[in-house]
Amino acid sequence: MTIDLSYPPDVQRLVERTRSFVREAVLPVEDAHDGDISAAGGDTLRAELQQAAKDAGVFAPHAPVEYGGYGLGMSDRAPVFEEAGYSLFGPTALNIAAPDEGNVHMLAHIADPEQKQRFLEPLARGTVRSAFAMTEPAPGAGSDPSALATRAVRAAGGWRISGHKWFITGADGASFFIIMARTSGEPGQRGGATMFLAPADSPGIRVGRHLDTLDRSMIGGHCEVFFDDLLVPDSAVLGEVDRGFEYAQVRLGPARMTHVMRWLGAARRAHDVAVAHVAERQGFGSRLGDLGMVQKMVADNEIDIAATRALLTRACWELDRGEPAGNATSIAKTFAAEAIFRIVDRSVQMCGGLGVSGDLPLARLSREVRPFRIYDGPSEVHRWAIAKRAVGAAKRARRGSA
Repeated sequence: MTIDLSYPPDVQRLVERTRSFVREAVLPVEDAHDGDISAAGGDTLRAELQQAAKDAGVFAPHAPVEYGGYGLGMSDRAPVFEEAGYSLFGPTALNIAAPDEGNVHMLAHIADPEQKQRFLEPLARGTVRSAFAMTEPAPGAGSDPSALATRAVRAAGGWRISGHKWFITGADGASFFIIMARTSGEPGQRGGATMFLAPADSPGIRVGRHLDTLDRSMIGGHCEVFFDDLLVPDSAVLGEVDRGFEYAQVRLGPARMTHVMRWLGAARRAHDVAVAHVAERQGFGSRLGDLGMVQKMVADNEIDIAATRALLTRACWELDRGEPAGNATSIAKTFAAEAIFRIVDRSVQMCGGLGVSGDLPLARLSREVRPFRIYDGPSEVHRWAIAKRAVGAAKRARRGSA
């Protein structure tokens, strides 16, 4: 059986346009502001870059065609998103940054026609931003979503939502929130969650402080958000009541893989910078790139890049087939998050003092990719899930043969 790993010609052309656009129009802006999107202009910059992306024909590769996107599946997104991620601002420019990209994906699959018109279309077209409100302070939902404590209770004509969220990416300036709230059961119990759509200016929604995190490239920050007796109508329910955790899987697996795509692009930039440096830098009687210890770091980076792409390809193939892909996405996410950090870290090491300075982008890339080992599930949680599936399969096989 022959396996074809090539991309359709239209996707290849989109990859090339994206590569040119990001390197010519986006990288200079990132470099001028040390990867800090707020310092670079925040939403004003976003609007400018997204208009430039539209003019270049690279905007919203993931969004449905009817909303101005290219409608690419997961496998075809990979090389485009990777090229966008070569700049920390590239995903924002193409409207494929978290959390908007994942929210577009989920709304396209779950929202009803009215919700698509009101929320999905402006989001896909870049008119507005959004936020996904799931994570809570301890003892609420974090790596363990079953600990969900935010509560939605029935009210006349709708629901009243009360709770405290934090680390909500993009909350400052979001036009609307997708809120995960418990509608049945108690914290610690499986099931019982429902997703709600709510405009950000609704009475009862309050965006609090920005949590000070390592990364600086995600627009709208990572914020605390308070829901104080927020009243939403029945039409605000996304999907069906009590199926929120189930629907979250529609978003989480693909969103983890698009994170891999974007940050792999960032790691590739770090590697390219380091290889260019050691190919020219003289030391110890030769170029650094001719020294065995440096060559090992270059080779290990190449291996980590290739292995990340291979695991990503497998997971995206499963997702495109409509499979849950829980194990494949956990494996790809865990390996990639750690491999991407290794790539950037080695690149810093190869460049010595320059690597930790502001003269090269490596220090800020290191700052940006480190949180990926925590975001969208810490590596330890994914390893636990992978092992649990493997041991469970072994137990079932043993029972079946008994």
